[in-house]
Amino acid sequence: MSFLEVTSFLWDGFMVSLLIFAVTLLCGAPLGLPIAFCSMSRWKPLKVISKIFVWIVRGVPLMLQIFIIYYVPGLLFDFPLFSHVDRYVSINFGIADAGRILAVLIAFTINYACYFSEIYRGGIESISKGQYEAGYVLGLTKSQIFKKIILKQVIKRIVPPMSNEIITLIKDTALANCIMVCEIIKQAKELAATKALIWPLFFTGVFYLIFVGLLTIILGRVEKKLDYFKS
Repeated sequence: MSFLEVTSFLWDGFMVSLLIFAVTLLCGAPLGLPIAFCSMSRWKPLKVISKIFVWIVRGVPLMLQIFIIYYVPGLLFDFPLFSHVDRYVSINFGIADAGRILAVLIAFTINYACYFSEIYRGGIESISKGQYEAGYVLGLTKSQIFKKIILKQVIKRIVPPMSNEIITLIKDTALANCIMVCEIIKQAKELAATKALIWPLFFTGVFYLIFVGLLTIILGRVEKKLDYFKS
Protein backbone atom coordinates (compact mmCIF):
# COMPACT_ATOMS: atom_id res chain seq x y z
CA MET A 1 0.00 0.00 0.00
CA SER A 2 1.14 3.53 -0.76
CA PHE A 3 1.61 6.22 1.88
CA LEU A 4 -1.59 7.99 0.79
CA GLU A 5 -3.61 4.76 0.92
CA VAL A 6 -2.36 4.01 4.43
CA THR A 7 -3.09 7.60 5.55
CA SER A 8 -6.62 7.38 4.13
CA PHE A 9 -7.19 4.02 5.85
CA LEU A 10 -5.98 5.40 9.18
CA TRP A 11 -8.03 8.56 8.71
CA ASP A 12 -11.20 6.45 8.55
CA GLY A 13 -10.28 5.04 11.95
CA PHE A 14 -9.41 8.46 13.33
CA MET A 15 -12.89 9.70 12.37
CA VAL A 16 -14.30 7.02 14.70
CA SER A 17 -11.91 8.25 17.42
CA LEU A 18 -13.16 11.81 16.87
CA LEU A 19 -16.77 10.61 17.09
CA ILE A 20 -16.09 8.98 20.48
CA PHE A 21 -14.26 12.14 21.61
CA ALA A 22 -17.04 14.53 20.54
CA VAL A 23 -19.97 12.52 21.91
CA THR A 24 -18.21 11.89 25.22
CA LEU A 25 -17.42 15.58 25.63
CA LEU A 26 -20.91 16.75 24.65
CA CYS A 27 -22.65 14.24 26.95
CA GLY A 28 -20.11 13.80 29.76
CA ALA A 29 -19.41 17.48 30.50
CA PRO A 30 -23.08 18.43 31.18
CA LEU A 31 -23.74 15.14 33.04
CA GLY A 32 -20.88 15.89 35.42
CA LEU A 33 -22.66 18.93 36.83
CA PRO A 34 -25.67 17.14 38.41
CA ILE A 35 -23.30 14.47 39.73
CA ALA A 36 -21.24 17.24 41.35
CA PHE A 37 -24.36 18.77 42.93
CA CYS A 38 -25.33 15.33 44.26
CA SER A 39 -21.85 14.95 45.78
CA MET A 40 -22.33 18.31 47.54
CA SER A 41 -25.92 17.65 48.58
CA ARG A 42 -26.98 18.28 52.17
CA TRP A 43 -29.12 15.12 52.00
CA LYS A 44 -26.62 12.55 53.23
CA PRO A 45 -27.98 9.40 51.48
CA LEU A 46 -27.75 11.13 48.08
CA LYS A 47 -24.30 12.50 48.89
CA VAL A 48 -22.99 9.10 50.02
CA ILE A 49 -24.43 7.25 47.00
CA SER A 50 -22.99 9.84 44.62
CA LYS A 51 -19.55 9.75 46.22
CA ILE A 52 -19.45 5.93 46.19
CA PHE A 53 -20.51 5.88 42.52
CA VAL A 54 -17.80 8.40 41.57
CA TRP A 55 -15.22 6.49 43.63
CA ILE A 56 -16.03 3.21 41.85
CA VAL A 57 -16.02 4.74 38.36
CA ARG A 58 -12.76 6.61 38.96
CA GLY A 59 -11.16 3.60 40.64
CA VAL A 60 -11.93 0.97 38.00
CA PRO A 61 -9.90 1.10 34.74
CA LEU A 62 -11.84 2.49 31.79
CA MET A 63 -11.04 -0.60 29.71
CA LEU A 64 -12.70 -2.81 32.33
CA GLN A 65 -15.74 -0.53 32.35
CA ILE A 66 -16.04 -0.98 28.58
CA PHE A 67 -15.93 -4.76 29.04
CA ILE A 68 -18.57 -4.59 31.79
CA ILE A 69 -21.01 -2.52 29.76
CA TYR A 70 -20.52 -4.53 26.58
CA TYR A 71 -20.51 -8.07 28.01
CA VAL A 72 -22.50 -7.99 31.27
CA PRO A 73 -26.03 -7.76 29.71
CA GLY A 74 -25.29 -11.00 27.84
CA LEU A 75 -23.71 -12.73 30.84
CA LEU A 76 -26.36 -11.78 33.42
CA PHE A 77 -29.54 -11.69 31.35
CA ASP A 78 -28.59 -13.93 28.43
CA PHE A 79 -29.33 -10.97 26.17
CA PRO A 80 -26.30 -9.64 24.24
CA LEU A 81 -27.84 -6.20 23.76
CA PHE A 82 -25.04 -4.57 21.83
CA SER A 83 -24.56 -7.56 19.52
CA HIS A 84 -28.25 -7.28 18.60
CA VAL A 85 -27.78 -3.54 17.97
CA ASP A 86 -24.75 -4.38 15.77
CA ARG A 87 -26.76 -6.81 13.66
CA TYR A 88 -29.88 -4.63 13.42
CA VAL A 89 -28.06 -1.47 12.36
CA SER A 90 -25.76 -3.38 10.00
CA ILE A 91 -28.69 -5.10 8.23
CA ASN A 92 -31.02 -2.08 8.07
CA PHE A 93 -28.59 0.81 7.66
CA GLY A 94 -25.34 -0.79 6.50
CA ILE A 95 -23.35 0.70 9.41
CA ALA A 96 -20.84 -1.61 11.07
CA ASP A 97 -19.92 -1.72 14.78
CA ALA A 98 -22.88 0.44 15.89
CA GLY A 99 -23.50 -1.66 19.00
CA ARG A 100 -19.84 -1.73 19.95
CA ILE A 101 -19.52 2.02 19.47
CA LEU A 102 -22.66 2.57 21.56
CA ALA A 103 -21.17 0.50 24.42
CA VAL A 104 -17.94 2.51 24.22
CA LEU A 105 -19.86 5.81 24.23
CA ILE A 106 -21.83 4.80 27.34
CA ALA A 107 -18.66 3.74 29.17
CA PHE A 108 -16.73 6.86 28.18
CA THR A 109 -19.60 9.22 29.02
CA ILE A 110 -20.11 7.77 32.50
CA ASN A 111 -16.38 7.65 33.21
CA TYR A 112 -15.62 11.20 32.12
CA ALA A 113 -18.79 12.61 33.70
CA CYS A 114 -17.45 11.41 37.06
CA TYR A 115 -14.05 12.98 36.46
CA PHE A 116 -15.66 16.24 35.32
CA SER A 117 -17.95 16.19 38.37
CA GLU A 118 -14.95 16.23 40.70
CA ILE A 119 -13.46 19.17 38.79
CA TYR A 120 -16.78 21.05 39.07
CA ARG A 121 -17.08 20.23 42.76
CA GLY A 122 -13.55 21.39 43.46
CA GLY A 123 -14.14 24.63 41.55
CA ILE A 124 -17.39 25.43 43.36
CA GLU A 125 -16.03 24.59 46.80
CA SER A 126 -12.90 26.69 46.19
CA ILE A 127 -14.97 29.89 46.29
CA SER A 128 -14.93 31.42 49.77
CA LYS A 129 -18.17 31.62 51.75
CA GLY A 130 -17.55 35.33 52.20
CA GLN A 131 -18.54 35.93 48.58
CA TYR A 132 -21.90 34.31 49.17
CA GLU A 133 -22.38 36.40 52.32
CA ALA A 134 -21.48 39.59 50.42
CA GLY A 135 -24.11 38.69 47.82
CA TYR A 136 -26.76 38.23 50.50
CA VAL A 137 -25.84 41.64 51.97
CA LEU A 138 -26.40 43.19 48.53
CA GLY A 139 -29.88 41.64 48.45
CA LEU A 140 -29.16 38.99 45.82
CA THR A 141 -30.88 35.62 45.88
CA LYS A 142 -28.91 32.37 46.03
CA SER A 143 -29.39 31.73 42.30
CA GLN A 144 -28.37 35.31 41.42
CA ILE A 145 -25.22 35.01 43.52
CA PHE A 146 -24.30 31.77 41.76
CA LYS A 147 -24.93 33.16 38.25
CA LYS A 148 -23.46 36.65 38.67
CA ILE A 149 -20.62 36.13 41.16
CA ILE A 150 -19.68 32.48 41.60
CA LEU A 151 -20.12 30.94 38.14
CA LYS A 152 -17.56 33.12 36.30
CA GLN A 153 -14.92 32.43 38.90
CA VAL A 154 -15.66 28.70 38.88
CA ILE A 155 -15.39 28.54 35.08
CA LYS A 156 -12.01 30.27 35.16
CA ARG A 157 -10.69 27.91 37.82
CA ILE A 158 -11.87 24.69 36.17
CA VAL A 159 -10.61 25.44 32.65
CA PRO A 160 -7.00 24.21 33.25
CA PRO A 161 -7.98 20.83 34.79
CA MET A 162 -10.79 20.44 32.23
CA SER A 163 -8.23 21.04 29.48
CA ASN A 164 -6.08 18.21 30.82
CA GLU A 165 -9.06 15.82 30.89
CA ILE A 166 -10.11 16.82 27.37
CA ILE A 167 -6.61 16.14 26.02
CA THR A 168 -6.52 12.81 27.88
CA LEU A 169 -9.90 11.93 26.39
CA ILE A 170 -8.72 11.97 22.78
CA LYS A 171 -5.86 9.60 23.69
CA ASP A 172 -8.17 7.33 25.70
CA THR A 173 -10.31 6.71 22.60
CA ALA A 174 -7.65 4.12 21.67
CA LEU A 175 -9.13 1.90 24.39
CA ALA A 176 -12.18 1.33 22.17
CA ASN A 177 -10.21 -1.25 20.19
CA CYS A 178 -10.41 -3.61 23.19
CA ILE A 179 -13.87 -4.63 21.91
CA MET A 180 -12.81 -4.43 18.26
CA VAL A 181 -14.14 -0.95 17.45
CA CYS A 182 -12.39 0.21 14.29
CA GLU A 183 -10.72 3.33 15.65
CA ILE A 184 -7.29 4.39 14.40
CA ILE A 185 -5.19 1.97 16.49
CA LYS A 186 -7.40 -0.95 15.42
CA GLN A 187 -6.96 0.11 11.80
CA ALA A 188 -3.17 0.18 12.23
CA LYS A 189 -3.23 -3.28 13.86
CA GLU A 190 -5.24 -4.58 10.90
CA LEU A 191 -2.58 -3.31 8.50
CA ALA A 192 0.08 -5.04 10.59
CA ALA A 193 -1.83 -8.32 10.53
CA THR A 194 -2.95 -8.34 6.89
CA LYS A 195 -0.25 -6.35 5.08
CA ALA A 196 2.72 -6.91 7.42
CA LEU A 197 3.10 -3.14 7.77
CA ILE A 198 4.33 -2.07 11.20
CA TRP A 199 5.11 1.59 10.54
CA PRO A 200 1.41 2.69 10.38
CA LEU A 201 1.08 1.74 14.07
CA PHE A 202 3.70 4.37 14.93
CA PHE A 203 2.34 6.80 12.34
CA THR A 204 -0.95 6.97 14.29
CA GLY A 205 0.93 9.12 16.81
CA VAL A 206 1.10 11.90 14.22
CA PHE A 207 -2.71 12.08 14.09
CA TYR A 208 -2.91 12.37 17.87
CA LEU A 209 -0.09 14.93 18.06
CA ILE A 210 -1.69 17.21 15.47
CA PHE A 211 -5.11 17.04 17.10
CA VAL A 212 -3.70 17.54 20.62
CA GLY A 213 -1.72 20.51 19.31
CA LEU A 214 -4.90 22.10 17.93
CA LEU A 215 -6.72 21.42 21.20
CA THR A 216 -3.87 22.97 23.18
CA ILE A 217 -4.02 26.17 21.10
CA ILE A 218 -7.82 26.43 21.35
CA LEU A 219 -7.95 25.72 25.10
CA GLY A 220 -5.05 28.12 25.71
CA ARG A 221 -6.97 30.91 24.00
CA VAL A 222 -10.08 30.08 26.00
CA GLU A 223 -8.04 30.30 29.20
CA LYS A 224 -6.67 33.72 28.20
CA LYS A 225 -10.15 35.04 27.39
CA LEU A 226 -11.33 33.98 30.84
CA ASP A 227 -8.48 35.83 32.53
CA TYR A 228 -10.76 38.46 34.07
CA PHE A 229 -9.88 37.56 37.66
CA LYS A 230 -6.35 37.70 39.05
CA SER A 231 -7.08 35.71 42.18
